Amino acid sequence: MMNMGKIPLGIVDFCSYEKSLPALMELLGAAPVLGSQNRVVIKPNLVNSSPPPITTPVKLVAAIIEYVKSISDAEIVVAEGCGIPLYNTDRPFRKLGYAELAKSKEVVLVDLNHAELMELTDHRCRVFPQFMMPRLVMESFLISVPVLKKHSLAKVTLTMKNMLGCAPPDHYGGLVWKKSRFHKNMHRSIFEMNLYRTPDLTILDGSVGLAKYHLGGPKCNPPVGKLIGGCDPVAVDAYGAGLLGVDWNDVKHIALAHTVLVIRDVRSERAQTQLSCIYVLIQVYIPADGGFDCIHDDPCFQKVDCSDKVCFIHPFAV
Repeated sequence: MMNMGKIPLGIVDFCSYEKSLPALMELLGAAPVLGSQNRVVIKPNLVNSSPPPITTPVKLVAAIIEYVKSISDAEIVVAEGCGIPLYNTDRPFRKLGYAELAKSKEVVLVDLNHAELMELTDHRCRVFPQFMMPRLVMESFLISVPVLKKHSLAKVTLTMKNMLGCAPPDHYGGLVWKKSRFHKNMHRSIFEMNLYRTPDLTILDGSVGLAKYHLGGPKCNPPVGKLIGGCDPVAVDAYGAGLLGVDWNDVKHIALAHTVLVIRDVRSERAQTQLSCIYVLIQVYIPADGGFDCIHDDPCFQKVDCSDKVCFIHPFAV
């Protein structure tokens, strides 16, 4: 897990991927860390070949690639393992524009369902005391790029659940779904998967959002209109759940990961803390017109001094 600076979570208002993504990266202080990497793996959510917001927009991944290329000579790989049993990951790669993107940006596409594996062990895991993980995922800087969605089994599907795409079907699949071994004990399985590997950085696409179901159904109305990013998967998922109207304490895999996977407890020296809360420092991009529409109506946010940036702390109640 890489140190992205002093904040684990950042939010920007969405106007376009080309403009909002670099603004988010600046808030997160991503350039020094990304600039030092030899290989960056970008993992979108391509659960099937349906268009966004069911899947990660190729334009967002293109913006991430452009940003990485602007500050680094690292090899860039776009990697995913789709879950639907009817076809391989090359179909969503082709249908959703990723094959064309890889050609135009000179990056590599990898189907994680068929990647070289390594065996891992963790004594904390009850469901998966051993786990087969793609070597590429373990030996690269990993950027998870999920979509903001509710989920029929997991309540929400955000960055922690996005990691299930790394699981090889030969070990974790079934007739109904390529990752079906996770379904029997979904929350514990997501948690344990993330004990083996969490993203180094998450860029959560909250530009639209799916309000009820991860494979279709109504979009969030109005659109959420945010890009959320951070190095702390628990903070990202807790905040993302809130955007969908879900208390993160009621999402068992997030609750299990709380204080276990969290990178650090970020507190302002000038902020009054409470023993019942974890305070997550958030930097918020303020548009040129000075609008605070993303947070100004939320009484939980408290403004703190962050030199030249507008910063807030938000208590995630334990």
